[in-house]
Parts: sequence; C-alpha cells; structure tokens
Amino acid sequence: MALPDVVDTAATTGKRTAIVLLLLSEVAAMATWFATTASIGAIRTHWPLSPFQEALLTNSVQAGFVAGTLVSALFGLADRFDLRRLFCWCAVVAGFANLAMLAFEPTSPVVPLLRFVTGACMAGVYPVGMKIAATWAVGDLGLLIGLLVAALTLGSALPHLVAAFGQLDWHLPVFGAALGALLSAALIRFVRLGPLRSEAPPLRLENALEAWRNRGVRLANLGYLGHMWELYAMWAWIGAFMAASFRERYGNAPPFPPELASFAVVAAGAFGAMLGGWAADRFGRTLVTGASMLASGCCAIAVGFLFGGPAWAVLSVGVLWGVAVIADSAQFSAAVSELSDRRLIGTMLTVQTCVGFLLTLVSIQLIAFAGTYLGWRFAFALLAIGPFLGLVSMLRLRRLPEAARLAGGRK
Repeated sequence: MALPDVVDTAATTGKRTAIVLLLLSEVAAMATWFATTASIGAIRTHWPLSPFQEALLTNSVQAGFVAGTLVSALFGLADRFDLRRLFCWCAVVAGFANLAMLAFEPTSPVVPLLRFVTGACMAGVYPVGMKIAATWAVGDLGLLIGLLVAALTLGSALPHLVAAFGQLDWHLPVFGAALGALLSAALIRFVRLGPLRSEAPPLRLENALEAWRNRGVRLANLGYLGHMWELYAMWAWIGAFMAASFRERYGNAPPFPPELASFAVVAAGAFGAMLGGWAADRFGRTLVTGASMLASGCCAIAVGFLFGGPAWAVLSVGVLWGVAVIADSAQFSAAVSELSDRRLIGTMLTVQTCVGFLLTLVSIQLIAFAGTYLGWRFAFALLAIGPFLGLVSMLRLRRLPEAARLAGGRK
C-alpha cells in the first residue's frame, strides 16, 4: 500500500509536469496568432499596403477565432471530444496554414484567408488549454489560468520587442510560428489530464445559451466583456500612442525607442496575470477583478493627460496600466468554471472568449477613429467605459448566493 506522503508527492509532481507542458504547448501554438503582427513592419517595407489590407492582415485571425469559438460552442467540442486530441489537430492545421502562407506574397487575398483559418484553429487551443488547466485545479484555479494568460501576454508583447531591434524578413516569424504550432501538437500529447473531469453532455445546441441563462455566469461574462472592451484595443494601439507621444516631446530623438516602451507596457501584464491569479485564489475573484478594473479604467483616462509628457511619466503610468488591464483576465474564466455545470465548462469558456473577442473588433476600430478625430489625449478615455461597467457587474455578482462557489467561498 502506497504511503500518503509518497502519493501526494507523486500527484504534485504530475500536476507540475502537466502544467509546464501545457504552458509550453500553449505558447508554441499561440505564436501563430502573433506571426503577422511581428512581421508587419517588414511587409510594409517591401509591399505597399492599403489601410484595408493592413487591417485585414491583423484582424482576420481574430475574426477566425470568433468563428471557430462559435462553432465549438454550438457543438460543445471542448466538452465532447478528447481535449488533447482536439488541441493537437487544431495546432497541426494552424501550423500548416502558416507554412502555406510562405508560398504567397503578403498582399495576396489567400493570406488573410489562411490567417482566418489560423484564428479558427486557436479556438481549439486557448479555451481548451484553460479547461485542461481546470482539471488540475484544487484551490488554485485562478493561478493556473493566470499562468496561461501570462504566457499569452508575453506572446502579445514580443512583436513590439522585435520592432524595437530592427525588422526581420517577414518569412522568419511566420515559419517560426508554424514550427512552434507543430511542436505544440507533439507536446500536448504528453500532457496528463487532472482528476477533475466530467462525463460528456448530450449534444444540444442550446447548451451554449447557458452562458446567459445562468445568472452568475451571465454576470461574470458581462464583467469579462467590459474587460475585453479595453484590453485588446489598448494592446493594439499602445505602440502608436507611445510613438506619437515621444515624437510630440522629443521629435526624432527619444531617450529610448517607443517600441521598447510598448513592449514593457504589454509584457508587464504577465506579472499582473500571475499576481491577479495568486491574489484571487486567496482574497476572492470579485474583489480582485473589481480592483483591477477600477485601476485600469483610471489609467486609461490618466495616460491621455500625459501625452507628450516626459517619457518616464508616460511609461510609468503605461506599465501600471499594463499590469492592471490583464490582472483580472483569468479570473473571469475561473469564475465561469466555478459557476457552470461541470459538464459544460468547456462550452462556457468557449462562449465567453467568442463574445469577448467579437467585441474587441469594435473597440479596436473605435480607437482608430478616436485617435484620428479626437487625438491621443482623449482617445484611450473611451476604453474606461468597459472596465467601469464591468466593475458594476462583478459587484452585483458578489451579492448573489452563487458567489459562495467562487474561490472556495472567498467571492
């Protein structure tokens, strides 16, 4: 008979190994999402891109993700199929879609189509990765999903770092991302699932509607929508804001590259995601999400008033915003996992990300318009609407009896 301490040690080791492999798989697969962003500067150098073509290159992957998550949610793919196999095949298709891009010029209409396919495949990677993490969660669900979000955040920051140190041949990031996706397909096969699994629910298209019918899940999702209204628009336009602000004060001689400042702002969110996960598991989901949204909304307003100011001041508020804007992200997914029927967790997470990313297509374009017609001093203030409304939703969730299921009763 195995000794309890030996069993506990083996279980802990198995959990750590599974989570490390899952993180590596997630980062490697999600590299395909950011491949075009990392190479857009080099593409501009050699091919004349219209604003429409550039928007198509960057937005087609998000549109594909929305379409993929919609299909996955309607058919309950993340609850009805083996998670590792679903992740694996989606990563394989994404890898070959990126390899196929190398056969075309970036101005070809085939490239946005392949980016769309890549985004659709990510619907079988990102939400599925969160569900895999949830099978291992014992009092640390917020931290586990926070680690996945931290990895995604670093991936989002890397294109800014690439731009800060010069432009690469656009083929290299795309080829590297394709190899990463194929590597992730191999790695995910070695990830063990945790003990917290449920039987597959029967196929009912209306299962996806539980995201609205369940009152607690609905409020958590409304909070998430407020968060997503702000997050991706901030990530998409912080580089342009930093460049314009530095140029306003320093002309062509800034103290450090604005691309490096943008990398610092976005990358700081990795720390925020991990800190938010640790804090939410100990002090409560609604408390951490509410505090994060209040802080990020205030930063969205404040950073505009620093436009054209000293680089250190703009960067300081930017880094604080970068931490706050993502610190709550994983906790909305953790809350949905805790408030949902366990048989539908995969579907509920997929619905959440589907609607959230659909909303980002609106806010990203809104800031493009606001930056042109209102100026950078006021453009980002429009993003504060999201977190402030999200804060209201999470305060309402905190008052519900269902909130006792969050973070072991810590709300």
